[in-house]
Amino acid sequence: MQVAAIQTTPEPGLDANAAAHARLIGEAGARVCVFPELSLTGYVLDPAAAITEDDPRWSPIRRACTAHDAYALVGAPLSTPDGAVIATVVIGPDGDTLGYYGKRHLHGPELDLFTPGGHHLLLEVDGWRLGLAICYDAAVTSHPAEVAAGGADAYVVSALYAKGSEGRIDRQMGHAASLGMWAVMAQFSGRTGGYDTCGGSGVWRPGGEAAVRLGPGPGTARATLTRT
Repeated sequence: MQVAAIQTTPEPGLDANAAAHARLIGEAGARVCVFPELSLTGYVLDPAAAITEDDPRWSPIRRACTAHDAYALVGAPLSTPDGAVIATVVIGPDGDTLGYYGKRHLHGPELDLFTPGGHHLLLEVDGWRLGLAICYDAAVTSHPAEVAAGGADAYVVSALYAKGSEGRIDRQMGHAASLGMWAVMAQFSGRTGGYDTCGGSGVWRPGGEAAVRLGPGPGTARATLTRT
Protein backbone atom coordinates (compact mmCIF):
# COMPACT_ATOMS: atom_id res chain seq x y z
CA MET A 1 0.00 0.00 0.00
CA GLN A 2 1.34 3.41 -0.93
CA VAL A 3 1.49 6.09 1.75
CA ALA A 4 2.59 9.72 1.60
CA ALA A 5 3.79 11.80 4.55
CA ILE A 6 3.16 15.33 3.30
CA GLN A 7 5.36 18.04 4.83
CA THR A 8 3.59 21.39 4.51
CA THR A 9 4.19 25.03 5.33
CA PRO A 10 0.84 26.46 6.50
CA GLU A 11 -0.88 29.17 4.51
CA PRO A 12 -2.67 32.04 6.27
CA GLY A 13 -6.31 31.00 6.56
CA LEU A 14 -8.19 27.72 6.63
CA ASP A 15 -9.58 28.06 3.10
CA ALA A 16 -6.10 28.46 1.62
CA ASN A 17 -4.82 25.45 3.54
CA ALA A 18 -7.79 23.32 2.45
CA ALA A 19 -7.06 24.20 -1.18
CA ALA A 20 -3.38 23.35 -0.69
CA HIS A 21 -4.31 20.02 0.90
CA ALA A 22 -6.51 19.17 -2.09
CA ARG A 23 -3.70 19.97 -4.53
CA LEU A 24 -1.15 17.95 -2.54
CA ILE A 25 -3.44 14.91 -2.37
CA GLY A 26 -3.63 15.01 -6.16
CA GLU A 27 0.13 15.29 -6.49
CA ALA A 28 0.94 12.58 -3.93
CA GLY A 29 -0.32 9.63 -5.94
CA ALA A 30 -0.80 7.62 -2.74
CA ARG A 31 -3.63 5.62 -1.24
CA VAL A 32 -3.11 7.25 2.19
CA CYS A 33 -2.02 10.89 2.54
CA VAL A 34 -0.87 11.96 6.02
CA PHE A 35 -0.68 15.63 7.01
CA PRO A 36 0.90 17.33 10.08
CA GLU A 37 -0.71 18.20 13.41
CA LEU A 38 -3.31 20.98 12.95
CA SER A 39 -2.34 21.13 9.29
CA LEU A 40 -5.61 22.77 8.27
CA THR A 41 -4.94 25.87 10.39
CA GLY A 42 -1.27 25.68 11.27
CA TYR A 43 -0.30 25.20 14.92
CA VAL A 44 -2.76 27.80 16.21
CA LEU A 45 -3.97 26.99 19.72
CA ASP A 46 -7.38 28.66 19.51
CA PRO A 47 -10.42 26.57 20.50
CA ALA A 48 -12.64 29.25 18.98
CA ALA A 49 -11.22 28.28 15.57
CA ALA A 50 -12.43 24.66 15.95
CA ILE A 51 -14.59 23.43 13.09
CA THR A 52 -17.16 20.66 12.86
CA GLU A 53 -16.90 17.52 10.77
CA ASP A 54 -19.61 18.82 8.41
CA ASP A 55 -18.12 22.28 7.89
CA PRO A 56 -18.35 23.16 4.15
CA ARG A 57 -14.69 24.20 4.14
CA TRP A 58 -13.77 20.49 4.02
CA SER A 59 -15.22 20.33 0.50
CA PRO A 60 -11.98 20.72 -1.55
CA ILE A 61 -10.37 17.88 0.41
CA ARG A 62 -13.42 15.65 0.03
CA ARG A 63 -13.43 16.23 -3.74
CA ALA A 64 -9.70 15.48 -3.98
CA CYS A 65 -10.07 12.20 -2.06
CA THR A 66 -12.87 11.13 -4.39
CA ALA A 67 -10.99 12.17 -7.53
CA HIS A 68 -7.81 10.35 -6.52
CA ASP A 69 -9.28 7.36 -4.63
CA ALA A 70 -7.33 8.42 -1.54
CA TYR A 71 -7.64 8.57 2.21
CA ALA A 72 -6.57 11.87 3.78
CA LEU A 73 -5.52 12.17 7.43
CA VAL A 74 -5.88 15.89 8.12
CA GLY A 75 -4.92 17.76 11.29
CA ALA A 76 -7.58 20.18 12.55
CA PRO A 77 -8.99 21.75 15.71
CA LEU A 78 -12.27 19.85 15.86
CA SER A 79 -15.45 20.94 17.62
CA THR A 80 -17.02 17.96 19.42
CA PRO A 81 -19.79 17.60 22.02
CA ASP A 82 -17.07 17.22 24.68
CA GLY A 83 -15.16 20.35 23.63
CA ALA A 84 -12.46 21.38 21.17
CA VAL A 85 -10.06 18.55 20.29
CA ILE A 86 -6.72 18.51 18.48
CA ALA A 87 -7.73 15.91 15.93
CA THR A 88 -6.69 13.89 12.95
CA VAL A 89 -9.80 13.73 10.77
CA VAL A 90 -10.04 10.86 8.29
CA ILE A 91 -11.61 11.60 4.91
CA GLY A 92 -12.22 8.50 2.78
CA PRO A 93 -12.14 7.94 -0.99
CA ASP A 94 -15.90 8.47 -1.22
CA GLY A 95 -15.46 11.93 0.34
CA ASP A 96 -17.10 11.02 3.64
CA THR A 97 -15.64 11.60 7.10
CA LEU A 98 -14.77 8.16 8.47
CA GLY A 99 -13.99 9.31 12.00
CA TYR A 100 -11.35 11.17 13.92
CA TYR A 101 -8.61 10.57 16.43
CA GLY A 102 -8.22 13.10 19.26
CA LYS A 103 -4.75 13.78 20.69
CA ARG A 104 -4.65 11.90 24.00
CA HIS A 105 -1.46 13.34 25.51
CA LEU A 106 -1.79 17.12 25.50
CA HIS A 107 1.10 19.20 26.81
CA GLY A 108 2.00 22.81 27.59
CA PRO A 109 -0.72 25.38 26.83
CA GLU A 110 -2.78 22.70 25.05
CA LEU A 111 -3.77 21.36 28.47
CA ASP A 112 -5.78 24.48 29.32
CA LEU A 113 -7.34 24.93 25.89
CA PHE A 114 -8.31 21.53 24.50
CA THR A 115 -10.04 18.35 25.59
CA PRO A 116 -7.88 15.21 25.44
CA GLY A 117 -9.01 12.42 23.15
CA GLY A 118 -10.45 9.39 24.87
CA HIS A 119 -9.89 6.57 22.41
CA HIS A 120 -7.44 4.98 20.01
CA LEU A 121 -8.39 4.83 16.33
CA LEU A 122 -7.40 1.85 14.19
CA LEU A 123 -8.12 2.68 10.56
CA GLU A 124 -8.42 -0.24 8.14
CA VAL A 125 -7.34 0.40 4.56
CA ASP A 126 -6.94 -2.39 2.00
CA GLY A 127 -6.24 -4.98 4.69
CA TRP A 128 -3.79 -2.74 6.58
CA ARG A 129 -4.52 -1.54 10.12
CA LEU A 130 -3.25 1.99 10.77
CA GLY A 131 -3.01 3.22 14.36
CA LEU A 132 -3.12 7.01 14.63
CA ALA A 133 -1.14 9.34 16.90
CA ILE A 134 -0.58 13.08 17.20
CA CYS A 135 2.79 14.57 18.13
CA TYR A 136 3.40 14.17 21.89
CA ASP A 137 1.47 10.87 21.88
CA ALA A 138 4.55 9.34 20.27
CA ALA A 139 6.75 10.58 23.13
CA VAL A 140 4.73 8.56 25.66
CA THR A 141 6.13 5.06 25.16
CA SER A 142 2.93 3.36 26.29
CA HIS A 143 0.99 4.92 23.40
CA PRO A 144 2.68 3.09 20.49
CA ALA A 145 2.80 -0.02 22.66
CA GLU A 146 -0.98 0.09 23.09
CA VAL A 147 -1.44 0.69 19.36
CA ALA A 148 0.80 -2.29 18.53
CA ALA A 149 -1.05 -4.47 21.04
CA GLY A 150 -4.29 -3.50 19.31
CA GLY A 151 -3.06 -5.11 16.09
CA ALA A 152 -1.77 -2.13 14.11
CA ASP A 153 0.46 -2.73 11.11
CA ALA A 154 1.58 0.91 11.03
CA TYR A 155 1.89 3.76 13.52
CA VAL A 156 0.83 6.95 11.74
CA VAL A 157 1.84 10.22 13.40
CA SER A 158 0.77 13.78 12.59
CA ALA A 159 3.19 16.10 14.37
CA LEU A 160 5.07 19.32 14.91
CA TYR A 161 8.77 19.08 15.76
CA ALA A 162 10.76 22.27 16.31
CA LYS A 163 14.34 22.78 15.18
CA GLY A 164 16.65 20.86 17.47
CA SER A 165 14.19 17.95 17.77
CA GLU A 166 15.74 15.79 15.07
CA GLY A 167 16.98 13.30 17.67
CA ARG A 168 13.49 13.03 19.16
CA ILE A 169 12.09 12.07 15.77
CA ASP A 170 14.65 9.28 15.43
CA ARG A 171 14.00 7.98 18.95
CA GLN A 172 10.22 8.10 18.80
CA MET A 173 9.76 6.66 15.32
CA GLY A 174 12.48 4.13 16.06
CA HIS A 175 10.64 3.02 19.21
CA ALA A 176 7.37 2.54 17.32
CA ALA A 177 9.16 0.62 14.56
CA SER A 178 10.91 -1.56 17.13
CA LEU A 179 7.46 -2.87 18.10
CA GLY A 180 7.08 -4.49 14.68
CA MET A 181 5.07 -1.72 13.00
CA TRP A 182 5.82 0.56 10.09
CA ALA A 183 6.07 4.16 11.30
CA VAL A 184 4.79 7.06 9.20
CA MET A 185 5.28 10.65 10.36
CA ALA A 186 4.23 13.92 8.73
CA GLN A 187 5.21 17.29 10.17
CA PHE A 188 5.76 20.87 9.04
CA SER A 189 8.44 22.78 7.25
CA GLY A 190 8.97 26.48 7.89
CA ARG A 191 7.41 28.43 10.75
CA THR A 192 4.05 27.92 12.44
CA GLY A 193 2.62 28.78 15.84
CA GLY A 194 5.81 30.55 16.87
CA TYR A 195 7.96 27.49 16.11
CA ASP A 196 10.66 27.06 13.49
CA THR A 197 10.15 23.45 12.46
CA CYS A 198 12.85 20.99 11.43
CA GLY A 199 11.17 18.83 8.79
CA GLY A 200 12.28 15.22 8.75
CA SER A 201 8.95 13.63 7.81
CA GLY A 202 9.29 10.08 6.59
CA VAL A 203 8.48 6.39 6.69
CA TRP A 204 10.35 3.82 8.79
CA ARG A 205 10.32 0.06 8.25
CA PRO A 206 9.55 -2.37 11.09
CA GLY A 207 12.74 -2.54 13.10
CA GLY A 208 13.64 1.13 12.60
CA GLU A 209 15.38 1.56 9.23
CA ALA A 210 14.21 4.68 7.35
CA ALA A 211 12.59 3.86 4.01
CA VAL A 212 12.40 7.55 3.08
CA ARG A 213 13.17 10.75 4.97
CA LEU A 214 12.72 14.40 3.99
CA GLY A 215 14.95 17.36 4.73
CA PRO A 216 13.76 20.64 6.24
CA GLY A 217 11.87 22.02 3.21
CA PRO A 218 8.36 21.23 1.99
CA GLY A 219 7.89 17.94 0.16
CA THR A 220 6.28 14.51 0.20
CA ALA A 221 7.82 11.31 1.56
CA ARG A 222 6.31 8.42 -0.42
CA ALA A 223 6.75 4.74 0.36
CA THR A 224 5.09 1.42 -0.33
CA LEU A 225 4.26 -0.59 2.78
CA THR A 226 4.96 -4.29 2.35
CA ARG A 227 4.45 -7.31 4.55
CA THR A 228 7.58 -8.66 6.21
